[in-house]
Formats: sequence, C-alpha cells, structure tokens
Amino acid sequence: MEEQPTNLRMGFSAPPPLLKAGFWIRCIAGIIDLILLVVPFAVFISFFAAATGISNPFFNHRAGTLLNETLTQSGPTFLFVCLCFFAAESWLYFALSESSHWHATLGKRLLGIYVADAAGKPVDFWRASLRFCGGRLLALVPVLGGYYFVIDCLCVGLTPSKRAIHDRLSNCLVLREGAHSSFVR
Repeated sequence: MEEQPTNLRMGFSAPPPLLKAGFWIRCIAGIIDLILLVVPFAVFISFFAAATGISNPFFNHRAGTLLNETLTQSGPTFLFVCLCFFAAESWLYFALSESSHWHATLGKRLLGIYVADAAGKPVDFWRASLRFCGGRLLALVPVLGGYYFVIDCLCVGLTPSKRAIHDRLSNCLVLREGAHSSFVR
C-alpha cells in the first residue's frame, strides 16, 4: 500500500499547480506594453529635439551628404539621452506595475497574467527591478542586446518551465490568473 502525503491523510488537499504563462501570451502582452511605452517616448523625443535645436538639421539632411555641425556635435548626446530616458521610463513602468496591487503591467493585466516569485507570492519593487535589469535593460545594449533578447524569448517558448533568463535571475514566474490565485480580478 502506498503512503499518502501527510496533508492528504489529514484531509487537506494539495495546492493546485501554478499555471505558467506561455510564449505567445507573454509576447502579446509585451507588444501592448511596448506600444504604451512608445507614446511618452515619442513625445519626449519631439520636445527634446526641438529644445536642443536638432530637429531642423535632422529633417533637412539629405542622404549622401555630410552631417551638418549641429548633428555631428549634438547627435551622439541626443541619442544617449533618449536611450537613458527610454531605459528609465521602461524600468519605472515595469517595476512599479509588477510590484503594484495588480502585480502586472497593463499588457499583462489585460491578458490575465501576472508576475510572482517562485512560490507564487507577490514581488516587491526591488525584485521587479532585478527582473527588469536581467531582461529588458540588457536587451537595450546595442547589438548584443538583440541576441540576448532572442535567447531570452526562446527560453520561454522552448523550456518546460516557461521561464526566461530574467525570470530565473530574479527567481520569478509569469503566471496565468486562475481559481487558485490570490490575484484573481
């Protein structure tokens, strides 16, 4: 006769398994979140370009001609500031959203998925920040970030645990809402 686990002998049922979110639902949530991030980023770029005087030289530049002095001097700084703004905007959006009472960004929330730690408990701001740094921030690194992003996404689609590298680094899971979840709407 097989020995039953203690909690079943005492009349308790085993906790239901955590429902992990797969590749496609996470991909769609990511696209929604990207669209939401692009709007304030575009507004920032527009105002920053006008304030620095780089917009007219940029729009008046013709292919095959040398860059004018304004673009040569201000272009690299402009791009760096824009990249920093996008990184800071993204970090705050993801870390604050995933550590809020929703435990999800708007894209994740709309699709019924959320971020939790390995035990299924809510994550705090610092763990959500670590998750962001291990994933999206590394994806912003020129050239290598693109390769990292692809490998990170493939881990979700191809591994049985459905965890990206940044999920493993931060000890997090992306879960589907369900009857067992304390995060049900």
